[in-house]
Amino acid sequence: MKRNFFLLSFLNILAPALLLAQNPKVDILEYEFHLDLNDNNDVIKGKTLIDFKYTEDSDVLALDFASEENGKGMSVDSILQNGKILDFKHSEEKLSIRTTSEEEITIYYHGVPKDGLIISENKYGDRTFFGDNWPNRAHLWLPVIDHPSDKAKVSFYVSAPSKYQVVATGTLQEMTNLNEEKTLYVYSSPLNLPTKVMVIGVAEFAVQHLGEIDKIPLSSWVYPENKEAGFYDYAQAEEILSFFTENIAPFPFTKLANVQSTTRYGGMENAGNIFYFENSVDGKRSSEFLLAHEIAHQWFGDSASEIDWSHLWLSEGFATYFTDLYAEHKYGKSKLDEKLQEERRQVIGFSQTTKTAVIDSSRTDLMELLNPNSYQKGAWVLHMLRRKVGDDNFWNAIREYYQKYKFSNATSADLQAEFEAASGEDLDLFFEQWTTQYGQPKLKIDQSFKNGTLKITVIQLQKNQFKFPLELQLNFATKEPKTIEFDITKKKETFEIEVSEKPVSIDLDPNTNLLFEEAL
Repeated sequence: MKRNFFLLSFLNILAPALLLAQNPKVDILEYEFHLDLNDNNDVIKGKTLIDFKYTEDSDVLALDFASEENGKGMSVDSILQNGKILDFKHSEEKLSIRTTSEEEITIYYHGVPKDGLIISENKYGDRTFFGDNWPNRAHLWLPVIDHPSDKAKVSFYVSAPSKYQVVATGTLQEMTNLNEEKTLYVYSSPLNLPTKVMVIGVAEFAVQHLGEIDKIPLSSWVYPENKEAGFYDYAQAEEILSFFTENIAPFPFTKLANVQSTTRYGGMENAGNIFYFENSVDGKRSSEFLLAHEIAHQWFGDSASEIDWSHLWLSEGFATYFTDLYAEHKYGKSKLDEKLQEERRQVIGFSQTTKTAVIDSSRTDLMELLNPNSYQKGAWVLHMLRRKVGDDNFWNAIREYYQKYKFSNATSADLQAEFEAASGEDLDLFFEQWTTQYGQPKLKIDQSFKNGTLKITVIQLQKNQFKFPLELQLNFATKEPKTIEFDITKKKETFEIEVSEKPVSIDLDPNTNLLFEEAL
């Protein structure tokens, strides 16, 4: 996902997303959500069927589900299993259902969502309904296990006023006019997904079907008032989808719908139907890299997902760097360097105020993980890995990692194992210092020249020591620049180079290969 910084900061104050733990006693196999929406009020009526199994003996099925409080939240009406009414307890964030049986259960409920399903008006004053689950806000309108490690199949049965069109996770299975006022849409996905990317979108849309990319239907869903601009802007997805499909693996889902929406984030990578903020449509194609970021997530974050929130960089760092790779593919290395240099500035700025590592298990408010460590530093980790192991090994490792963990979950150690297997290198030090250690090298360069010998002293000023290759470009007054590389292994070390004249200047990292800070 891409952040909308002003809106995100405001909403963080209103509704912080607190950490919900995985339920180790149960595995959800499939959700079937039936939702009845109306235009008279914001009350939704829900029926959820859940197929599950216990992973250890238990007599309670515990789900995440926000209860009603001060007029917002969900009230459970009844719960049935094989025709029998079950006892349950519903308070605050939890729904505990008394049962030892693993037969399918059905939960009937109603209420006004506190969050998660955003019922509002778009910028044209038209009413809209958009699921907005990240990170763990699905339980504010759906009874689920709201954790990325618990993946399940999903279906949505959405009854909505007939003036609307409905897009949702999965493939459209049915569209039926129930009466003069309401239409039923049924979408279903046979693939295992985390709840963070299971959503619906309900609005008055103009829809353009762009055809198929490698047998995947591609479409654009925009507000009718900006149809021409929206169709023009979102058509860029065709080239982006082709690039990722050719370089990573076939697209993991049965469709890709790019949707103009009214939600919290700049973009949200819902599986097979990505939601973008409404001003992503401007008729100028200014959101090309936003589209690339969210489309990259379909492989990394949606299909191959982080096992826990502390490994979020496996989602956001991947989406950021694969956007950089798309930029390099389309516009050349200069654009890649430009993006990486800006990302480096963001990482340095963040590190000056927040002393945490990329893998960060200290957060209880998950919104705090939406920071440059997860995004930009995660991208830099991948870029330095690429430079360390070489392009061929990089892509082989990426493809093997994806194939092994698609529709499943992975840790940072799992990624390391795939890169070690592809390259034959021991990457313990690399992953330790770049993903579990705070900060980055802060470098000072001293030089002296005498009798054809240039002495260069590299000093690391940061507290933690790093080991890394460092390129320097020596710039001369009368001859071409010369690039040299040193392996930096100490906090301070000196190197001697034979040169015919003293450099007029020295550029650090001329090819943009290292995450570092230059001391002024």
